[in-house]
Amino acid sequence: MGRQGDDNARGGSRLVPKEGRKPEPAIAPDVTGAELDRSVRQQLRTLSKENAEGVAQHLVMVAALLEAEDLDGALAHAETAVRRAGRVPAAREALGFVAYRMGDFARALTEFRTVRRLSGSSHLLPLMVDCERGLGRPARALELLGSPEARQLGQEEQVELLIVGSGIRRDMGQPQAAVLALQGQVDKVAKKPWAARVWYAYADALLEVGRTDDARAWFAKAAVADQDGETDAVERVEELDGVRLDEVEVSDEGTDGQEPEQA
Repeated sequence: MGRQGDDNARGGSRLVPKEGRKPEPAIAPDVTGAELDRSVRQQLRTLSKENAEGVAQHLVMVAALLEAEDLDGALAHAETAVRRAGRVPAAREALGFVAYRMGDFARALTEFRTVRRLSGSSHLLPLMVDCERGLGRPARALELLGSPEARQLGQEEQVELLIVGSGIRRDMGQPQAAVLALQGQVDKVAKKPWAARVWYAYADALLEVGRTDDARAWFAKAAVADQDGETDAVERVEELDGVRLDEVEVSDEGTDGQEPEQA
């Protein structure tokens, strides 16, 4: 009797079964896993063939659901991939990126650090810096920004760090420093695929120091360069021009293609 009481005091008998594993989310019929990049498939070679195929399918589903803005669905597949392949960097990176998109910066940062430890790569450093910023730790973000690992990154990652660093300085009430952080890059990136992001961030910084005309010009350049719609540069130009989308867009519902009645 005393033993049973002790078990209850400790939270229950050892014979009580643990909570069962969550059922795995369904894979779309057309997803095979072969859609992954070769570099990711190489990482999965440490797993059994059956497990590697399953994890690959879940990683493809993560990407598809992120594109569809189904963050909860993407999270379910990313968590499943990590349960099945916790030491595969690509699985941890997928979970970290979903958490980042969901604004769960603490979890994202933990996963990105794990990726760096497992792979030895610092390619996620810009996202790690942004996570520190999102957690309200600008000093730690700037420390990462100036780390030796940051200086060893490729050009695109270096530019991404500059963009994030500009935003951090704005957060810290240093708008002029935010402008200067990007000023030397705006001409250099003219023919680069990341030009729109740099020009957009530069325009944002210019706007904060009161250079509205210059900001509008750089938002316009970003809008032209942004072929993939990564930014809302077009909307920012319209906003500065005094155009409101809700005033110029007419809903298709109930109009039957006719002009709206005049008031």
